[in-house]
Amino acid sequence: MRRRIVMSMLAGATLLASALFGTGAAVAQAADIPAEFGTDWHDPVTAAPPVERPHTKSCQVTLADAQFRDFTPYRGAYTPPQGCGDRWSKVVLRLDGKVKGRQYDRLGYLHVGGVEILRTSTPEPSPDGIEWHVEKDVTRYSDTFRSPQDVEMLIGNVVDDTYTGVIDVHATLTFYAGRPAERTPDRVLTLADTSDGTTLTTPRNSERILAEVYATGSGGGCEEFWYLTVAEPASYSCKADHGPYREMQIKVDGQLAGIAAPFPNVWTGGWSDPFLWYVIPAPGAFDVRPITYDLTPFAGLLDDGRPHRVEVSVVGVPAGQPGWSAPVNVLVWQDSHRAQVTGALTEDKATDIANTSTYTPGSENRVDTRAGHRLTVSGYLDTSHGRVTTTVTRTLANTSVHRWTDGENTDGLDATWTDDQTVAVHGDGPARTTHTDRTYTMNGATTIGTDDRLRTVLTLGDRASFVELRDGRRTAWSRLDDTYSGDAAYTINVPRDQRHAVGTSSERYRLYGSDGCYDRSLTTVQGVLTEDRERC
Repeated sequence: MRRRIVMSMLAGATLLASALFGTGAAVAQAADIPAEFGTDWHDPVTAAPPVERPHTKSCQVTLADAQFRDFTPYRGAYTPPQGCGDRWSKVVLRLDGKVKGRQYDRLGYLHVGGVEILRTSTPEPSPDGIEWHVEKDVTRYSDTFRSPQDVEMLIGNVVDDTYTGVIDVHATLTFYAGRPAERTPDRVLTLADTSDGTTLTTPRNSERILAEVYATGSGGGCEEFWYLTVAEPASYSCKADHGPYREMQIKVDGQLAGIAAPFPNVWTGGWSDPFLWYVIPAPGAFDVRPITYDLTPFAGLLDDGRPHRVEVSVVGVPAGQPGWSAPVNVLVWQDSHRAQVTGALTEDKATDIANTSTYTPGSENRVDTRAGHRLTVSGYLDTSHGRVTTTVTRTLANTSVHRWTDGENTDGLDATWTDDQTVAVHGDGPARTTHTDRTYTMNGATTIGTDDRLRTVLTLGDRASFVELRDGRRTAWSRLDDTYSGDAAYTINVPRDQRHAVGTSSERYRLYGSDGCYDRSLTTVQGVLTEDRERC
């Protein structure tokens, strides 16, 4: 039975956090809490808000029914829904999954017509089996959903005598009739592969262009834990030429068009301790949020009808080292009153990347990192409603302290990343300015005692603030604070039934602003949900 009903929902909540893994559940009493983890535990759940759904006619389409045992993609066909028109107030993706036995966390994607609509990872199962689901607002991809498309989905997996978990998923789209609250992109494009790299050809009347990059460091190597890498001569197992600083860059015809701090994703086997994540995953683990770049200053260059090189790269990755995936969608809004829009890029100015990583050896080795970068791009378009100038300024910063002992039996990190963006638009009515400031934090340590007892204590933070101004007056605002904390321990180098694992985890998700308030807290002990509380 549901224990709670969400009484207040922030209208913009699903843009900041759209994953849903259970919307409330019975909470255990103290007598129900086991002394240690058993063979089963609560299904994955998160404090993030559910996708708000309109009360209009709806139609559902199945995208995929698949079982993943290896690295063979599921391929199918999508047909637009019948009976809900071809303009929708909202489109909601839902993925239902189940798995049992033993299995690693696995990464996956879902493409419709080549457009990536979901990047995800999976929970690690209990021997008795778990179920989970993800919901995501995908209304912005409506252009793709209006025509028949190929569907491709993959959650790469290995099933053998040891790793027995087959990942079973069912994915659907639900369409709600009506007009969306905001104008959706007129076109959703992907990059084309050519002999010279990837290219993009936009409509000649494009007046707003956004690029989405679903960036993940993964693959099981050091780039999954890029924030812990060190440069020579530090004596640590994961090396990178210039230390842990990473930056996602996008270039147009060789010109720097956007910079961003990658989110420090932690998957459900992360930090050597799956007992941290069995019930509450780290923020964003099951619904990876894309990095968004505003490429509108480059629209005057892109609107010539010719293909242009668009490249995405990760600064800081050692040459030739794999581990990053960065698929790109391009969202385009068109000027319906002009066959072609002309304009020009007027400014493209970046500071040098500042990056120092200082190694201090000792009984506790230490690396202090300070890094940052700033970019300003500006351009104008002569549209049907006048000359419009768009200026995008983005400022990145990263500070971290990494400490470890010889043998890495103690390994800890205290890190902060900030990614601040201002977009100013002038020339077609009131001056519009939006400020979006993001802060990511990671503070924790893993220790292994002489008794082979491994313990991880970790706190993760995902924070954001948003302010919209019209002629200097605030018209909308929001604040997000999604904080996870966990403390778990188990005995290593023994069979599973001898690990004697214990652990607590909690998440509090707070989102409030001009549209309302959402505030939910979860707590677990030994895999049992002990708190599910809403404050708004």
